[in-house]
Amino acid sequence: MFEVRHLTARYGPVTALDGVTFTAPEGKVTAVLGANGAGKTTLLRTVSGLVRPVSGTVTLAGTDLTGRMAEEMTGLGMSHVPEGRGVIAELTVEENLRLGGLHRAEGSKAVPLERVYELFPVLGERRGAVAHVLSGGERQMLVIGRALMAAPRLLLLDEPSLGLAPRVVAQIFELLRGLVDAEGLTVLLVEQNARSALSIADLGVVLNLGSVVATDTAEALAADEQLRHAYLGF
Repeated sequence: MFEVRHLTARYGPVTALDGVTFTAPEGKVTAVLGANGAGKTTLLRTVSGLVRPVSGTVTLAGTDLTGRMAEEMTGLGMSHVPEGRGVIAELTVEENLRLGGLHRAEGSKAVPLERVYELFPVLGERRGAVAHVLSGGERQMLVIGRALMAAPRLLLLDEPSLGLAPRVVAQIFELLRGLVDAEGLTVLLVEQNARSALSIADLGVVLNLGSVVATDTAEALAADEQLRHAYLGF
């Protein structure tokens, strides 16, 4: 189980997160939703150690991660896929993936490359291609595959649908849902496309100006017309 309690973060005088509290159950997809500026990306950056919190706690499977350095998080069971599909363009697909397996959660077994190729067949087909020739969708698959190579307990995904065609988004989200169901991976999904995120999520957390305004099942949030219009844009 992943727990965030009373988490506050600031950029100078600006409070980006204000006492955020929620729980992401093990083996489930928890979607973090809200408009631009709601604090979604800051939340991921704070729990993954890229931003130091002013106060509050972050725990994963009972281990306190609060204030840890970002480079420690992989060994503690967390993989963060930030917005922007940050592949190493000069390296091949396979070289990018192997980098992901260099550090992994303590006590976890190495994830074989063939498992990632099984999940993302197109990466297997292009394993020798340099990453800069990949399409946007292929790059997104590559960064997710690279994160999975670390055998995480918790996968943080920031806007995986950004700039992708709806067909590719549906493919990636379907694969994530299948991965969670088959292997018990816990996913914290930040997504501007609330409708798509709720279609694969178990639970949802809605942020507005750095504060939690709603937490509920994905089904309940999708059915709440007033909430959808006020915060989710559909």
